[in-house]
Amino acid sequence: MRIQTAAVQTLRHQEHGAVVPPVHLASTFELDPSSEDGAYAYQRGGNPTRAQLETLLAALDGAAHGFAFASGMAATAAALSTLAVGDEIILPASVYGGTYRFVDQVLPGRGVTGRFVDDLGELTEADFTPTTRAVFVETPANPTLRITDLRRLITLAHRHDALVIVDNTFMTSLLQRPLELGADVVVQSATKFLAGHSDLLAGAITTDDDRLAEAFALAQKAQGGVLSPGDSFRLIQGIKTMPLRLERQQDNALAIAEHLRGHDDIARVWFPGSHSEDEARIHASQATGTGAVLSFELAPGRDRVAFLHALRYPGFAVSLGGVETLICRPATMTHEAMTPEARERAGISDQLLRFAVGIEDVRDLIEDLDQALAASR
Repeated sequence: MRIQTAAVQTLRHQEHGAVVPPVHLASTFELDPSSEDGAYAYQRGGNPTRAQLETLLAALDGAAHGFAFASGMAATAAALSTLAVGDEIILPASVYGGTYRFVDQVLPGRGVTGRFVDDLGELTEADFTPTTRAVFVETPANPTLRITDLRRLITLAHRHDALVIVDNTFMTSLLQRPLELGADVVVQSATKFLAGHSDLLAGAITTDDDRLAEAFALAQKAQGGVLSPGDSFRLIQGIKTMPLRLERQQDNALAIAEHLRGHDDIARVWFPGSHSEDEARIHASQATGTGAVLSFELAPGRDRVAFLHALRYPGFAVSLGGVETLICRPATMTHEAMTPEARERAGISDQLLRFAVGIEDVRDLIEDLDQALAASR
């Protein structure tokens, strides 16, 4: 079953012929007094609606196991909570600011070391130590859109018995399938493209590893960061239209990136594969599209604040993947947890703007960008 069909048909057959799954709001469930057993006991440990969603998440990735969390960071935290005292994890310097904060401020208290490197694509055997237990990767990277060769990284990490955790939020399983390339864990902020309407928080983990699946189930039950039944239902409904939405958003993003390249008011434009021919080749080999996020810098002398004020359609807000177009300044919004030195190392300048493209008519978006750029002069 192709993913466009799986998004709609995976949960089709419901009790009484209902075409959508029911919402089970119960916080607790009656057990058999004789055996004190039952499929569900308490919502934190399991819920029928969340279980339906988790079945769908696994189906989208072709995974054996899926898990739904209360936010993307809750999912990332659960994935990183598999690390133990004395372990090390390698991450890119440009990793999402929330992940950076967790690794920089939370993991040290648990005895786990995070090592940030400029380019995961340049990792060699010498970069792995006996304590290296995992590599965390975003490709495309947020917000620089740099590309990492997943096949090379996975092969290298596995030679050193290190897990590979891929944040696939920007691509989703529609455009990139890391588990099929050999990754151990995929995490996503389901708030973004999967939900698609900027109206709920959710996170997802998928894996084929039974041992890791047990750890993630324990994280749900022990830490409690699970997705509510109501939001689980709404995410199921959002996923059904994700392929259509993302395809339209990607078409819009490609047209906008092409329009901005060479524009007199734009200094640089970043999108997956734009940094080099090698990155373009790698991305084309492991993904089937470029997604719907791009970043750019205004040309010298342009007034960034005037530009942002003049925009009519894009909202000046964090997040991405919703039906509406959003623009943000990563240095002070999504990556504010990083020090100025860390942002410079990651290639996130104070002038960089991240543009998350929605489903509006692309002609309106381009016209709006043009008039805002004129206002910035």
